[in-house]
Amino acid sequence: MLFTSIGHTTRISALICRSLLSPPHSVQSSLIRSYVSSPLMDQDRFKLVFFAPLSHVEACKDAVFDAGAGQYPQGKYTRVCFQSPGTGQFLPGGDANPNIGKVGALEFVEEMRVEVLCMGRTTMQEAVKALVKAHPYEEPGYEVYKLENVSIEE
Repeated sequence: MLFTSIGHTTRISALICRSLLSPPHSVQSSLIRSYVSSPLMDQDRFKLVFFAPLSHVEACKDAVFDAGAGQYPQGKYTRVCFQSPGTGQFLPGGDANPNIGKVGALEFVEEMRVEVLCMGRTTMQEAVKALVKAHPYEEPGYEVYKLENVSIEE
């Protein structure tokens, strides 16, 4: 698999092998091959990354999950995401209507970065709409990455 983000491409096929608890090589190869050749891999896949203040993380996650994001494969696992804490900052300008902070004052907010898989373009678009509606900020911070399908050959 390749993950592409803002001009950088990273091959993670070695990580897939290691995550299979190191079974014998022939088993690893067949597991990877069946994963890559899965019909699910024929569907467009997107990663939605968003940043939300701690007070609204669960509401934002609920919204994107209810829109169909965070399911893989075919609903065997649902509400799947990765999250990591951090500190966001922003300076609201004169035309802003900030939910947190004041116009002209630099604000620092404890936030959560949430990454969630969206299977299909429609699911991604619905998840973004739901996120924007649930998010407390005037301009929510989010990113969408199209994930590449890679055939692993021996």
